[in-house]
Amino acid sequence: MPVLRVLYSWKITANHLTILAILLSAALGIGFWLHPFGKMLLVIPVGLLLRMALNALDGMMARTYNMQSKMGEVLNEFGDVVSDMFIYLPLLKLPGVKWYLIVGFVMLGILNEFAGLLAKSISGERRYDGPMGKSDRALLTGLTCVLYYFSVPMELYINYVFIGAMALLILSTFNRLKNSFKK
Repeated sequence: MPVLRVLYSWKITANHLTILAILLSAALGIGFWLHPFGKMLLVIPVGLLLRMALNALDGMMARTYNMQSKMGEVLNEFGDVVSDMFIYLPLLKLPGVKWYLIVGFVMLGILNEFAGLLAKSISGERRYDGPMGKSDRALLTGLTCVLYYFSVPMELYINYVFIGAMALLILSTFNRLKNSFKK
């Protein structure tokens, strides 16, 4: 709350924080893609943590200071998907990973978020059911980058990690859709 009050006193809005999270994600993804492998591996987990903090702050600010709007909701949901694409598609550079698993991971993440939004049109409530929600994907990606940075031999296992993540994304999407009918 103290951080929120300071940001509000600086005339920063919830939408400003959402846009900052999108720009941070774009910088992370582009930086990871353009720089030699290894240099950005520790920046990604820190950036993901900061992105998640900004995502939490924008929602808190919107609710606390009555900044909720349709534009803010669209910006938040669209921004999450765009941010995910910026951050997760550069994982194609990970040694040993099959490109189609990363593309599948990103696409299933988008479908998972869509299922959460679709639930809102069905039940009036946005669904965040897991087991592979936004923060779980961030944790998996951050942990993967840290392991690669410290030279843990991930090449033999990385494809299984993403196959497992994709299975959990399918389960999450099913849970969100199923639970959208409960009230």
